[in-house]
Parts: sequence; C-alpha cells; structure tokens
Amino acid sequence: MKIDRRKALALLGLGAATPAAAQSSTVAFKHGVASGDPRQDRVVLWTRLTPDTPGADIAYTWKLNPIDRRAGGAKSGSGTTGPARDYTIKVDVTGLDAGRAYTYEFAAAGVTSPMGRTRTLPAGPVKDVVLAVASCTLYPNGYFNAYQAIADLPRVDVVLHLGDYIYEYGGPKTYGMDSAVAAERPHDPPHEILTLADYRRRHAQYKGDPAAQAAHARAPWIVVWDDHETANDSYMTGAQNHTPATEGDWTVRKAAALKAYFEWMPIREPKAGGSLADAAMRSFDFGDLASLIMVETRLTARDSQATLDGDAPEVDGKRDLTALKAKLADPRRRMMGPKQEAWIGAELSRSVKAGHAWQVIGNEVVMARVMLPSPKKELTPEQYAAIPAKAQNRVARYEAGAALGLPAGMDMWDGYPADRERLYDVFKAADARPIVVSGDSHSFWANELHDAAGKRVACEFGTSGITSPGGGELSPGINAGDLIAKANKEVLFNDQVSNGFVLLTLTREQAKGELVAVSTIVAKDFTTRVVKTFVATPDGKGVSGLKEV
Repeated sequence: MKIDRRKALALLGLGAATPAAAQSSTVAFKHGVASGDPRQDRVVLWTRLTPDTPGADIAYTWKLNPIDRRAGGAKSGSGTTGPARDYTIKVDVTGLDAGRAYTYEFAAAGVTSPMGRTRTLPAGPVKDVVLAVASCTLYPNGYFNAYQAIADLPRVDVVLHLGDYIYEYGGPKTYGMDSAVAAERPHDPPHEILTLADYRRRHAQYKGDPAAQAAHARAPWIVVWDDHETANDSYMTGAQNHTPATEGDWTVRKAAALKAYFEWMPIREPKAGGSLADAAMRSFDFGDLASLIMVETRLTARDSQATLDGDAPEVDGKRDLTALKAKLADPRRRMMGPKQEAWIGAELSRSVKAGHAWQVIGNEVVMARVMLPSPKKELTPEQYAAIPAKAQNRVARYEAGAALGLPAGMDMWDGYPADRERLYDVFKAADARPIVVSGDSHSFWANELHDAAGKRVACEFGTSGITSPGGGELSPGINAGDLIAKANKEVLFNDQVSNGFVLLTLTREQAKGELVAVSTIVAKDFTTRVVKTFVATPDGKGVSGLKEV
C-alpha cells in the first residue's frame, strides 16, 4: 500500500479535514475536532476552545450536515464550556440516520473550527466494514506519520484506538527522549504527569499535533485506555510507575487521569450513577455483519502483575520461581471481573443470535501465549556467531528469560492465564467467531489463540505502535520477531521493528488484517507499505486459522 499524501484532500472529498487552527482575538480552535462512539442513530462530536484569557465560560454553536445533501438530516445546537471541563466540548448528537456520512464544525466568538467528517453505523445488510486499528503514541519518539497515513486512507469507517494514546513520562532522560526528534517534541509538561492539570496539558499537547488532528477529523473513533493514560503497568489499586510515598494516593491520580481522558477524548460520557471505568465497556454493531465489543482490563478489576524481581528475587545468583509460578497459576487473579465477563458473554450471544459473521474484541494487550525465545536454539550456529557485539546484552537477556521458562510479558494476558481461560470459555459458550485486536506491545502480530486443551478459539491481530519503539533487530537480517514466531506455536508472525497500524476489513467471507507500516517516524516525508496480510474465514461455529495472502 502506498499513499500519495498530496492526493489526500481529493480522496477525502467533502469530508476533508482542515486541521489548521482558526484564530481570533478572543478564542481559537487549536486542537482540531473529533467524533466518536458512533451508533446507528447518534455520534459524539468533540472539540476544545482556547480562550485568550481563561476564566469565564464561553458560548459555542455546532452544526452537522449530511454529505449526500439529501433533504433532511441536518442538526445544530449550542452550549457553553469553561474551566470546569478545561474548555473541551462534547455533544452527543441523536436522531441521525443509520449509515449516513456527515460533516460537522463548531463556532465560538465569531471563529469557526476546522471541519470534520463522521458517519453513523449502518443498519441491516452490510457488505463490508473497514477499521483502522491503532495504539501507542509516544510523542517525543517520532512524528505521528501513521496517523497521517490513516487520515489519507481512501476509506476508513472507524478508527479503533486500543490505548496508550498519551504517555505519562517526563523529563530529559525518560522514555523516548533519546529519539532523533525528541528535542523538538519534548514532553509537555516537562515532568511526569500526576495532577489533573498535568494530564490535561499532556492531552492538549497530543491533540495539538497536525497528524493526530487529521486522523481524528477523518472518521469517528472508538477508544479505550491502556496503562499510560494513567501510569505504566497500572492495575486496580496501583501501578508500577506510581510511588504513593512521593506521588500521593493512587485513587486520586487515577481519578484525575480519567477525568482528563473523558474531557479530551471523543468517548460517550458514563450514564448517571455509572463509573468512568465502567463506561469503557461498550459494544457496537456494524449492521448484520459484525459486532465490536470493547473490554477494559486495567482499572476496574486487574490484580497486580507478577514480576520477576518482586516475586522471585535473585539470591546468591539464583532465583526460586516457586512463588512466582504459583501466583501466575492462581485462579483467583483477575484481568477483568465477573461483571464484565458476564457482559461479554451476553454481548457475544446477542451478536451470534443476530447472525453476525464476526465478533471483534477490542482488547488492550496481547492475548496469545508468548514465551521468550532462545536465540541460541532458534538460530543456526552461523547466524548466532554473526550477531554483533552491540546486541550481546539483549541476546543474554533473551537466553536468561528463556531458561526460566516464563512468559515474555506478565503484564499481558500471559500473566493471568486462568482469567484468559475463563474468557475462552465465554467465547466457546456463545459459539462466537472472535477476531481479537490488541495493542500495547509496539509490535505487529498475527496469532491463533488456543485454549488449554489445544482447541483454536480465536484469531488475533496485534497492532504496532504509532511511534512507540519496538524490540528492534538483533542483527542485520535477524529480527527478534522472527525468533518469537519460531519459538511460539500461537504466533504466525511478529514484527518488532515497524511502526504503523492494522487495517482490518471484514466481509461475510473473511476477516482480512493488513499490517501497514510507515517508512519512518523521524522525518515528515514518508511512504507506507503492507508488511504482511493475513485472513481468517468462518469455520462452522468458530473461526479458521490465519492464512497469509
């Protein structure tokens, strides 16, 4: 796939984004526009006002017009926003027609926002659906070229973002600050974010990026957070990157992060009396073709992760893995609670009974079983000898991890195998055809998922990061992803080098995942290519294995 960015506006037609900020002496639209959580009859519209002098509330208007120009269907309204919600605006527009495309814009103080394009979900018979699946945007590490590539696509019905939309780190020597472009893209604020004001400022930085604005204005988004929207390796009662003694109460920080998230993201607000975290769990029907079921595995029920140093510390050069392995096997440990598990089961059953061909699971972290590979075992002696000296430390870490027989990532579903098995039981009970899409890993994946008895229960497409760094190459021509695929029967393909997104196209005959990479994230001129394409087909009451095409 190659996209000529100069043809982007022609491809977008009436829905073309105009992300340049509109300015006035009193207010500006510096953060673009966005839409999200589309349904057959409604969609959320979003923007943010930047006043010259913050403090007072500001009145605004909005309008939405059908692109087809057929009579009827236009909507408009007004409201006010202010410092209580950081001058963000979110309108849940109802009474719309199913499967109809619209343009929308806002105005305030005589200034008009950029124009965005959105679309409601279709009803009834649907031929196909095209989803762009994204994750992991580390601002200092590179340009958001993959967002621009999504904006330039000739067709995308929905952008599905699986988390790590922002990162909480800060400071000159923190994650991503060794990038070639970090000097011009430093974290804002320039320290780790902890307070509501911090999280708001970080969201504002990301929404100020022109490529991010273009992708948001291109199509409606469906989003869920992972860990970095709060803090690295977060769970229900804490996070790896949170120290209560110096950073305060975790519940206060988590609440601040979620408040900023709901202010700044085009996600529907929780119902009266509902929690912010519970509002992440929602489902979407694409006519009679597919259901998308969004899950939340970070903040509502997740128990703390098992860690090598925390659960099997080294003593006299040796590790006793007894306690660690017992923790991993403990059936009481959870990624998601019984409430969400039951809800997923009900949604899957509803989708299957409705005759939908696919049940797409919007999931934050990799679900496949992935063990660390042994380079010495997987490579020929000649290949092993050719590994350069600068990669020897990484090779040693792989060998040590492989020797321990532990999962590659205990923050992923591998760290909660009993809960994963419960989810697989839910898949099977519903006779579902699950296509799992996953983020977090900064790698492309094509996986086949099996239960403990070896039965295939789903297929998985994992998306690489928009800019976040992958594992990289061990040496020229030898990729860490190749080693992982060789060492793990559930992994058909893994790419730990490329940045990009997954383009998932669904028809009744197949689910096709194209792993789309950008050529660079450290220069603004780029090209795109499809690294690999895999398809799955319906197989009775389940899903076939993946086939490369």
